[in-house]
Amino acid sequence: MASEKVLAYLDANRQQHVDQLCEFLRIPSISSVSEHNEDTKRAAAFVADELRELGLAVEVHDLGGHPLIFAETEIRPDRKTLLFYGHYDVQPVDPLELWETPPFEPRIEDGIVYARGSSDDKGQVYTHIKALEAYIREGVEVPVNVKFIIEGEEECGGHSIYEFTEKNPEKLSCDAIIVSDTTLYNETTPGICYSLKGLAYMEIRVSGPAMDLHSGSYGGTVQNPGNALAEIVAKLKDSDGRCLVPGFYDDVLDLDQEERDGFAALGYTDEILQKETGVVAPFGEAGYTTLERMWARPTCDVNGLVSGYGGEGAKTVIPAKAMAKVSMRLVPNQDPEKIAKAFQDYVRQIAPDGVEVEVINHHNANPVLVPRKSEMMKAGMAALEKGFGAPPVFIREGGSIPIVGTFQDCLKSPVLLLGYGLATDNIHSPNEKFHLENFWRGARTSAILMAEAAL
Repeated sequence: MASEKVLAYLDANRQQHVDQLCEFLRIPSISSVSEHNEDTKRAAAFVADELRELGLAVEVHDLGGHPLIFAETEIRPDRKTLLFYGHYDVQPVDPLELWETPPFEPRIEDGIVYARGSSDDKGQVYTHIKALEAYIREGVEVPVNVKFIIEGEEECGGHSIYEFTEKNPEKLSCDAIIVSDTTLYNETTPGICYSLKGLAYMEIRVSGPAMDLHSGSYGGTVQNPGNALAEIVAKLKDSDGRCLVPGFYDDVLDLDQEERDGFAALGYTDEILQKETGVVAPFGEAGYTTLERMWARPTCDVNGLVSGYGGEGAKTVIPAKAMAKVSMRLVPNQDPEKIAKAFQDYVRQIAPDGVEVEVINHHNANPVLVPRKSEMMKAGMAALEKGFGAPPVFIREGGSIPIVGTFQDCLKSPVLLLGYGLATDNIHSPNEKFHLENFWRGARTSAILMAEAAL
C-alpha cells in the first residue's frame, strides 16, 4: 500500500487540488472547433507545466493537430513501468441554453463540480498527476517508473496519438497502461472495465433540388430530401431494435455464461435506467437484458438530423438537402471497416429514387476486450478496493476509447481501465459534473496502484 505520508498529503491538499482542477476546467479546450485552437494549446501548456514542476522530462509534440504531451520520471530498469493515458480536450457545449451555469465557469454545489470536461476527462486524468505529486512533494520514493501520454484530439478523432504510438513503441514501453476515462459501477461500488465498444461513425447526406423550393409550387413533383432521409433512417432498425444492415451481427462475440451471471448479479433494473435517463420505458434488442444491451450488444443510433426549416413559426419549403449522423457502437470481433462498408452499401441500396445520396465514414475505433485475470488486473482491483473502500466489480463500457486498441497492438502491454466517473455525470451533455469525493478517491487509488503494481 502507498505510504501513509502520501495518502495524508492527498487528504491535506484536497481543497488546493480542487482549486487547481477548476483552473484547468476554465480552459475551453474544445478540440473539434477551430476557434478554440489557442485554448487547446493553453490546456496542453497547463498540463505540461505541472509535470515539469514535478521534475518529469516533458516533451510537447506538434504532429499537425493539437499538442500531444509525453512525460516520464527517471526510468530505472529494475522497476516496473506504468503508462498513464488521458486527454485534455473536451466536447462542444451545445445546446448552451440547457446549461444551468456557464460550462467553463466551474460551479461547486453539494460536493459536485459542474463544468465541461470535469468527468471527461480532465478530472480523471488529473487524479494521476496529483497522486504522483503526493509522492514527490513528500519526498517518498516513487515505487514504479511513471510515464504520461496526454492528448488533445480524443474528442475530435485526431491522428496524432496514433502516429506517435506507432512510431515510438520503445519510448512508450511499459508493464501496464492505465486509462481513466470510464466509470465506476455506481455511487457506492467501484468497477474495473474489461471491454469497450468500438465505433463506426457515419454521415448520410441526401441532396435533391438545387435550392429550397416552395412546397405549394413544387410539392408532389420532386422527391423531398427530408422525406427520403426519413425513409432511409426508418429502415436502419426493425421494431425490436435490431439493426438491419446486412451482416451486422455476423462476427459478434457473444457473452459467456459467467459474464451474463455477473451482469445479472449487479441488480441493474429497468427502473434504474428510467431514473437515470428520464425515459418512459426501456427499449432495445429483444432477447437481452438492459445491461447486456448497454455493455455487450452492438448498436445503431441516429446522433443528429438536419433538414429544412427548424426556426420559429412556419416556412413552407421542400428542403434541398437533408443530413443524418449515425453511430454504430461495436462489440468484440466486429470490424469497424467491414461494418462501415456494409452500412454504406445498404444505405445506397435502400435510398429512394429522385435524390443523390452520399455516405461518409468519419472515423472508426476497434472494440476492446482485456483479460480479467492478470497480475496487473489484481493490482488494479486491490487499489480500487483500498481507494474507494469497497470491493470492485467487473463491468463493460458502452463507449469507445479508440487509442486503447492501438496501445494493445503496438505496446503489447495489459490495459487497466480504471474509471472514476459515473454514468450519470452527463458527459457530452449539458451540466457535465464530477463528484469531488470520486476525484479525491481517484487520486488515492492512483497512488495506491503505484505501490500495488510494484509488488
